[in-house]
Amino acid sequence: MEKISIYSFKTSERPDLYEKALRIRKDVFIEEQNVDPAIEIENEDQSTHSLLIADGTPKATARWRETPDGIKLERFATVKGSRNKGLGALILKAVMDDILPTNKKIYLHAQARVVSFYLRHGFGITGDKFLEANIEHYPMEYIKSLDLRV
Repeated sequence: MEKISIYSFKTSERPDLYEKALRIRKDVFIEEQNVDPAIEIENEDQSTHSLLIADGTPKATARWRETPDGIKLERFATVKGSRNKGLGALILKAVMDDILPTNKKIYLHAQARVVSFYLRHGFGITGDKFLEANIEHYPMEYIKSLDLRV
């Protein structure tokens, strides 16, 4: 069993961890998915970042930020070779544990290929498919009535 640690931080608090999280995002979004860096790297200082480290190696990252519409989850990424092993669920749970106490609307734009992941974790589709960074996405929102931790 891997030793897993998940860190939550602002860029100014832990620039060392932020650089590791950003490396994962660059590999996944910019290199693998051809997302424009100007679109990918934005709102960094307004976000709370999360980094999952397994056996000393950064494996997954995510972030969230408050917007006029609520709390937006963003930039969930897992390194190639570590996908489909439950790490995404672990980092999502850590993020949700941080933000559920706010009782604010929680939403995200999910890439079409990972909508089923978010559906399994209590999110619902709230609108039509759209293009963001030339990738098909669906708007989704956390449905509190499905929260089994209450």
